[in-house]
Amino acid sequence: MTLFSCFKSYDVRGQLGVNLDEEIAYKIGRGFAVAISPKLVVTGRDIRESSPVLQNALIEGLLDEGVDVYDIGYCGTEEVYFATTHYDADGGLMVTASHNPIDYNGIKMVRSGSRPISGDDGLEEINVLASANEFGAAKPRGTRTVKDPRAAYSDCILSFVDPSVLKPLKILVNAGNGIAGPSFDAIADKCAEAGIPFDFIRHHHEPDGTFPNGIPNPLLEENRENTAAPVREHGADLGVAWDGDFDRCFFFDETGRFIDGEYVVALLASAFLPKYEGAKIIHDPRVIWATLDAVEAGGGEAVASKSGHSFIKAKMRELDAVYGGEMSAHHYFRDFMYCDSGMIPWLLVAEHMSRTGKKLSELVLDMQTRFPSSGEINFKLDDKQPAIDAFEAKYVSAADHVDRLDGVSLDFGDWRVNLRQSNTEPVLRLNVEARGDQALLDAKVKEISDLIINAG
Repeated sequence: MTLFSCFKSYDVRGQLGVNLDEEIAYKIGRGFAVAISPKLVVTGRDIRESSPVLQNALIEGLLDEGVDVYDIGYCGTEEVYFATTHYDADGGLMVTASHNPIDYNGIKMVRSGSRPISGDDGLEEINVLASANEFGAAKPRGTRTVKDPRAAYSDCILSFVDPSVLKPLKILVNAGNGIAGPSFDAIADKCAEAGIPFDFIRHHHEPDGTFPNGIPNPLLEENRENTAAPVREHGADLGVAWDGDFDRCFFFDETGRFIDGEYVVALLASAFLPKYEGAKIIHDPRVIWATLDAVEAGGGEAVASKSGHSFIKAKMRELDAVYGGEMSAHHYFRDFMYCDSGMIPWLLVAEHMSRTGKKLSELVLDMQTRFPSSGEINFKLDDKQPAIDAFEAKYVSAADHVDRLDGVSLDFGDWRVNLRQSNTEPVLRLNVEARGDQALLDAKVKEISDLIINAG
């Protein structure tokens, strides 16, 4: 038996008509039902033109296994997470390809309590069942009910901030014609009802599955000016942009400068710790010094976790951590089912700006100066092991500290490096940081990059 190749480490992602179609989605629905044994499941979909058809096929598979389905329609991934717990459902499935090319789609899955389903925690079993397609006769049909949890979801999102401390801010938001627009509007309406003095400027706001302004992925440097330019044009205090299913959000300061993800983790830690004295903050191990400094200054406890949402969420649950962040722009919240949200972070940043009276550029400049970072550099190599071996042979023995939590992290006192293989792509990822020495950072990035390229 050949397993479906659209199953990845954390979710389903495939090319339409190649390794993902209606028939496969139907089988995944039945496989999910057999593996998880749910009575009630929540489903939703993003704005891609293929999503309604795939969602309907997925639902048909669930119904044929006797599962009742709540269909919440067009929504963000986090709204499926929210609705799964809100309706006390036994699972949730979101049809989305997030920031992947337009001819792709996929499915993200959770079980009861919005707990993640990943490769070694149910996803592989679902693939085996779906690929085998040995379900037998359909069961007594389940029921399909349309639900709208957005008002309750918006109340939940707004509960993360104190409206009384929020100051007038002009905020430019760029939905990238993804699905963020309607959900943001519901939250903005709640802000207005609460008397929050925010002035919102909407850019590429209307959902459009043809993505006339390109696939929304602000992490790509070539896409950033799409938000930076209108921030400058409108004199906004803050710019916020989302990817297609808005489970990631990205920040731009008042000058239009993009704020790298590692500094956003530190910023959100600083925003949380005044609310939760001594709280635990989970972070990934790629770039850490700015976060460690912020958590120490705020009286919290920083704990490293392997990168990836299932690892971060598990560590947060284990330690009752209030917040977890990855430099890839995924941010997780204990009081949001330990799930990632792209809407909570911008509210927290706006609140932090209001409390401190500082511009966003002022809040991050000090940490950027003290802890300059390379950002993540990716190397596509047919065979990654020779590059890893060459790197370790040159650097491991000279390091002050070696950590193998996720790839290999080496601390040399005045600079630090993490080299790891991607969990989801055939690439080698490099991150380097330094203590207040941009020249040293640049030199080490070049030195290690040359070594990797030559070895690869």
